[in-house]
Amino acid sequence: MNVFLTGANGFLGSRLAVILNAKPYLCLTAAVRRSVQFSAARVFKVQGIDANTNWSDALAGQQVVIHTAARAHIMKDEVSDSLLEYRRVNVDGTLNLARQAVGAGVKRFIFISSIKVNGQQTFCGGVYKAEDLPAPEDAYGISKYEAEQGLLQISADTGLEVVIIRPPLVYGPGVKGNFAGMMQVVEKGFPLPLGAINNKRSLVALENLVDLICTCIEHPAAANQIFLASDGEDISTTELLRGVASAAGMPSRLIPFPASVLMFVASLLGKRAVAQRLLGSLQVDISKTRDLLDWTPPLSLEEGLRRCFVENADRF
Repeated sequence: MNVFLTGANGFLGSRLAVILNAKPYLCLTAAVRRSVQFSAARVFKVQGIDANTNWSDALAGQQVVIHTAARAHIMKDEVSDSLLEYRRVNVDGTLNLARQAVGAGVKRFIFISSIKVNGQQTFCGGVYKAEDLPAPEDAYGISKYEAEQGLLQISADTGLEVVIIRPPLVYGPGVKGNFAGMMQVVEKGFPLPLGAINNKRSLVALENLVDLICTCIEHPAAANQIFLASDGEDISTTELLRGVASAAGMPSRLIPFPASVLMFVASLLGKRAVAQRLLGSLQVDISKTRDLLDWTPPLSLEEGLRRCFVENADRF
């Protein structure tokens, strides 16, 4: 089976490329932003992704496309119109690729979306489900939702099988952003006022998300479905920090402050959004993913955290 993977230089794509390339029944073509040495795969270099990108050479003979490339969520966006820029890459670029995939005879298109399509936060013990009415709030989430809708329309018009996966925060070896910052703070032994946070958040280990994507390549029940992804183990911020400290072999230095006080101080400092991610809940229900695909996350959250501190030599 011929598989075309975009975003093979990225955090998710680079690990996915290694796993796909090791499967003897797959022939992988990897789209990259920069040249890499990866002798077993065909490599297609692309400078950018938008409505004008020509994918014809890469798509020739492909049966499955896995689209991980995107303009990712950016905390301090410096462009004048962030929604316009997200749409240029995540909507126009995705739909352009899908239309060309149809023309090339591709059978299945797997799109890595985001839980932000569902929303930013769950309340009062609620959980997001795949069938929930979408409620994206920021430009990134809106662009992912619009891309999903465009793909589903293309599927309805052409018969292209579309699989949509919405992961929450993905962590693992090589993770960047806020999760990497949290790891560094824990490793340095700094005390944190987060010892009494009773929220619940869903995460997904890199290896678990990769395994789910691989399952969706051929599973007949995956066609034209939306799946949520997680480790299946929801934890509080306090529990997460303790787990990270344990994985790092460090003591957890957590001071119990009321969440309401922390939110008030963060609001005064203009950091309410950051505090909301630390103190609020975001839970997802993966029962549809489990039942329809007969899928179980292979890694426990504890093992996933441990692997964050292990150098991964198999990445691009």
